[in-house]
Amino acid sequence: MMGDMTQSENDITVVHVMRHGEVHNPEGVLYGRLPGYHLSDLGRKMADRVAEHLADRDITHVVASPLERAQETAAPIAKAHGLDVASDERLIEAANVFQGKTFGVGDGALRKPANWRHLTNPFRPSWGEPYVDQVVRMMAALGRARDTARGHEAVCVSHQLPIWIVRSFVERRRLWHDPRKRQCTLASLTSFTYRGDRIVSVGYSEPARDLVPAHLLAGAKPVKGAAKGYGA
Repeated sequence: MMGDMTQSENDITVVHVMRHGEVHNPEGVLYGRLPGYHLSDLGRKMADRVAEHLADRDITHVVASPLERAQETAAPIAKAHGLDVASDERLIEAANVFQGKTFGVGDGALRKPANWRHLTNPFRPSWGEPYVDQVVRMMAALGRARDTARGHEAVCVSHQLPIWIVRSFVERRRLWHDPRKRQCTLASLTSFTYRGDRIVSVGYSEPARDLVPAHLLAGAKPVKGAAKGYGA
């Protein structure tokens, strides 16, 4: 019994949390949790690129948000390791009252005064799922992936905001933030290394960086007239 406990405490497990690839969204809506939004051709290339990047890693578990774009992103990674894609509702996109609408400063939903009441509290935030709730469900999902892949590696495919929020929590940053400054580019990997049940480090990489349009890279400034990464 003591030997098993010591082994568990010393196990190194890596949980890679991947943001899905580019989505086909010509209308530029905030698609959020809406069904029917699939990867674009470029998004599929991004997923394939990350699968190649991870091909030699010791991955024993692949799980994704139930939304199509996440499942499709996870598929080539799972295939490369002879695995099925599991589904975990806790990895889903954050709920947002602007779902299904166009959204931007000075256009779309923000032009309607009736929507301004949803913008009163950026610290919670008032327009969607509380940040604390996202932390709770994402930490639980990561913990489940860690336990399933104990001593190996797992991949969880999720969405930009929940990934950034759980990383911010682990790195002890405030949860409210400027969305333009999230370091969570399309098809990026935010990797949590566990020793036993404790996170000991967080890494970030962009294996498909050369495929991501410049204005959608982490930290890039918006370009007028360029496609936007809504509902990511």
